[in-house]
Amino acid sequence: MSLNNQSRIAELPFLSAEDFCLRLLHPHESQKMLAFRIENRQFHKSWEPLRTGEFFTRQYWSLNLDYALQDFYAGDSVPLVMMDIQQEEVMGVINFTSIIRGTFQACHLGYSLGERHQGKGMMTRAIRLSTAYMFEVKKMHRIMANYMPRNKRSAAVLERAGFVVEGKARSFMKINGVWEDHILTSLINPADPTD
Repeated sequence: MSLNNQSRIAELPFLSAEDFCLRLLHPHESQKMLAFRIENRQFHKSWEPLRTGEFFTRQYWSLNLDYALQDFYAGDSVPLVMMDIQQEEVMGVINFTSIIRGTFQACHLGYSLGERHQGKGMMTRAIRLSTAYMFEVKKMHRIMANYMPRNKRSAAVLERAGFVVEGKARSFMKINGVWEDHILTSLINPADPTD
């Protein structure tokens, strides 16, 4: 491994809690992500865009994870994967995307948790841990997250993580083939990221 590759690997975030960790997944670990997606295919269907059959293949995830690493190094996103503490199972995902610098210093947060791990407070803790990283390390000023009004669990998670409702967007995103309204929320960095 070259020195350049070693330093790049050292840059990758590794955030740990008592019962899970958050990190980027590598292309050679695509089977872990595929297993998560297949297991939760029906559970996530109501909350995600329509998925083609290709989405549920190892080839798709190998390429997707490669692109995710490239986007991370380009500074465009931080695509974190929640794994069990042994790093054998994908439990969920937390993606910070559309990172904009300049006078905005903001990004969007998207997340999903596997059905078996619902109701344990894990996503709230994972969002707190990862938003702290985005504020302290990536120097974001504002993190935006949106949810469908009928998604009460997501609303509760964001509220517990400190996100504040800012409004409602009509016909905001196409979810499972239907244009859905979304509630708009944000979390502001309590410290000035330019300090």
